[in-house]
Amino acid sequence: MPLEPRESDLPRIAGALKFYQIASIITGAMLLALCAEMVMKYAFGLELELGGAYGFLAFVPTGTAQAVNLSTGILIAHGWFYVLYLFSNFRLWSMMRWEFPRLLLLASGGIVPGLSFFLETRIAREVRTYLAARAERTASASSASPSSNSVEASH
Repeated sequence: MPLEPRESDLPRIAGALKFYQIASIITGAMLLALCAEMVMKYAFGLELELGGAYGFLAFVPTGTAQAVNLSTGILIAHGWFYVLYLFSNFRLWSMMRWEFPRLLLLASGGIVPGLSFFLETRIAREVRTYLAARAERTASASSASPSSNSVEASH
């Protein structure tokens, strides 16, 4: 039987979901940029240079960048955003009290190109559906219980 989120975590889940969604989109975009950069570097022998002799933004042969090497910058930025993405995964996973394989699936979104966009949509829909159902259950349970202000007559 799967565990349900704790009552104390319910108010924080929406914020954790928003953080996850933002981290997922940024990490996914950075991963796609990294893949494009790797193709340019290893298939065509080019790196992206910012502010060099060839202009503001130019592809130069690998190892000849004189100014800011954006290829390395993309690599580093994706690495740091992936760490942030893993933190957002762990936070949402622990609040929702999902099983461990779900955490592994979420983490793979930052290493499989395009997967983070698919997971972001699917997970957001699932969490929102769960929160709405939980709120509905809570509301129906509180309306079904007798009010403390009513007086019960018995004979």
